Amino acid sequence: MLILGISGSLRRESSNTRLLRAAAAKLPPGARLRVFDALTAIPPFNEDHEKLPAGQALFQLRRELTAADAVLISTPEYNGSFPGQLKNALDWVSRPLQTSPLRGRPIAVIGASSGIFGAVWARADLRRVLDAIGAPVLDEELAVGQADTAFTLRGDLHDPDADAALAALMARLVAAARSPATACAAC
Repeated sequence: MLILGISGSLRRESSNTRLLRAAAAKLPPGARLRVFDALTAIPPFNEDHEKLPAGQALFQLRRELTAADAVLISTPEYNGSFPGQLKNALDWVSRPLQTSPLRGRPIAVIGASSGIFGAVWARADLRRVLDAIGAPVLDEELAVGQADTAFTLRGDLHDPDADAALAALMARLVAAARSPATACAAC
């Protein structure tokens, strides 16, 4: 079972990338998480270039999405929404819509931010975009506010309730990937 993790932050040591690592540690046996780390290399979406090769990073993203059983996206919040580079990547992989590797693939949306709300607007906007693409997004979410101090030295979440919620979310995502028809009925 492979979960593809995508961090909406381009910073090397971002809180959202740390949150993906924490999520990887919470996966049930038999599941693993691979983090896509080439988001910064995806070129701006341009319909004029849809038929042409759009670069290695986009090819890699499409290939990794196709190979994944489910997707976990962790997003920061910039100016009340999710980052443009993440939106750009979603625009690319949503085309053509009928054959997008996101369609029908279970997705969970989590977020971390330095503020107290844990990227709540960004996660809502991201869910709306994923819904438009046809990706079944789990109802459960996780918001990690004050992310600069939210992690232990080991990489777990300090808050035991948030740590348990992350483990439950990962179990639900794996269940949705194993049995999309039944587990994603509430997506």
